[in-house]
Amino acid sequence: MSSTSNIVGRFAPTPSGRMHLGNIYAALVAWLSVRSAGGRMVLRIEDLDPRTQSGPWTDRLLADLDWLGLDWDEGPYYQRDRVEAYQAALEQLRDAGLLYPCFCTRAELHAASAPHASDGTPIYAGTCRGLSPEEVARRSAERPAALRLRVPDQDDLAGTISFTDRVFGPQTEVLARDCGDFLVRRSDGIFAYQLAVVVDDAQMGVTEVVRGHDLLSSSARQIYLQRLLDYPEPTYAHVPLLVAPDGRRLSKRDRDLDMEGLRERFGTPERLLGWVAGTAGLAPDTEPRSACELAELFSWDLVRAHRGDIVLG
Repeated sequence: MSSTSNIVGRFAPTPSGRMHLGNIYAALVAWLSVRSAGGRMVLRIEDLDPRTQSGPWTDRLLADLDWLGLDWDEGPYYQRDRVEAYQAALEQLRDAGLLYPCFCTRAELHAASAPHASDGTPIYAGTCRGLSPEEVARRSAERPAALRLRVPDQDDLAGTISFTDRVFGPQTEVLARDCGDFLVRRSDGIFAYQLAVVVDDAQMGVTEVVRGHDLLSSSARQIYLQRLLDYPEPTYAHVPLLVAPDGRRLSKRDRDLDMEGLRERFGTPERLLGWVAGTAGLAPDTEPRSACELAELFSWDLVRAHRGDIVLG
């Protein structure tokens, strides 16, 4: 399809396993939003972690998107090829005096007594924020450090991030209270998700981020980084999650309703997409429909009608 608007959306799958039904739903809504507006779609493979850079999953992701009829206009781009861009952004933050080394272990961060954000991430208590240069040198000799971004104090308005999600409406997060100083580079040298996606979205011209509701709490951190790096802020839309009848979230690890089983069960992309769309309220019924046919029916009002998890029958 040709592009007739300035809207740029993206698929950004992680090749850690076969796509499951929840991934398909989020990808479908992202595609429908862009195509119904005559926009442009970017495909980015989020494979920074070396564990995702081998194996068959990337090729299968591409084949599954193609089978579904969810095409793209640019890419695929691979995060593993973009390390220099992330390093440049990191240096910009470092030059601004916003980074410091953190030596906390995973066990320490996940201590039962520590408060956790809504996504399960521990709220960082600032343990390493005030280490002296001598203490940093001593600890660096013992183990490699991660790098954290210093967020404003709780009474500093710069650290209060407000935005309007296209599905869930007005959102406000106080970074110091709700997440604390957050990682921009892990102790193994791998750039953190928050920094990488912000750099990628800005440099790829993404204007609209559509993804699962479980990533809603990432938005404030990403918007804060966009402001620090003088990047444009895209609009955000977090779609409801599809869950199993027992309320359990779908997982690649559990192989719940993954593409292999779905393709065997439904046989054609039209039957699968029609069932997904009808179940999620994007179509009036579950009759077979192609992606292009669903784009003609698409409205964000249909997505907003389901703000809670969507239980699969």
